[in-house]
Amino acid sequence: MTLHWKLVIDALDPHSQADFWAEALGYLVEDNSPLIDELLGAGVVTEDLTVEPHGHHAWRDLAAVRHPDDSYDEKSGAGLGRRLLFQRVPETKTVKNRLHLDVHAAPGQREAETERLVGLGASLLRLVEEPGGTWQVMLDPEGNEFCVQ
Repeated sequence: MTLHWKLVIDALDPHSQADFWAEALGYLVEDNSPLIDELLGAGVVTEDLTVEPHGHHAWRDLAAVRHPDDSYDEKSGAGLGRRLLFQRVPETKTVKNRLHLDVHAAPGQREAETERLVGLGASLLRLVEEPGGTWQVMLDPEGNEFCVQ
């Protein structure tokens, strides 16, 4: 048996993090508006729990991105495959991540990929050169480490 999973990442601004990672990975920002609109219409949730970052309702404290080839639940918009969920937390990141993403660039394209990610709002932390390989350690817009190989 295999388990369905998602990676959940704490964020000060879940929607800007989702936008960054959607662009970085070629993923799609999930559209939860059909479910939210239904819940708003039924009076189950209130407008203060939502925002409109892309011209439609989204959860204020949650935003997710999913792989464009993976299936998703049409009612909720939630991805059913490769997925990152960003949840709002009140504190900023203060220590090194215990878990991080490795982004694999096409052969010979690591530098170009690093430049593209910097253009999206990431920053370069350092270059690592070891006998097992070479990669760039980067920070996303909220300071979470990730690597480009």
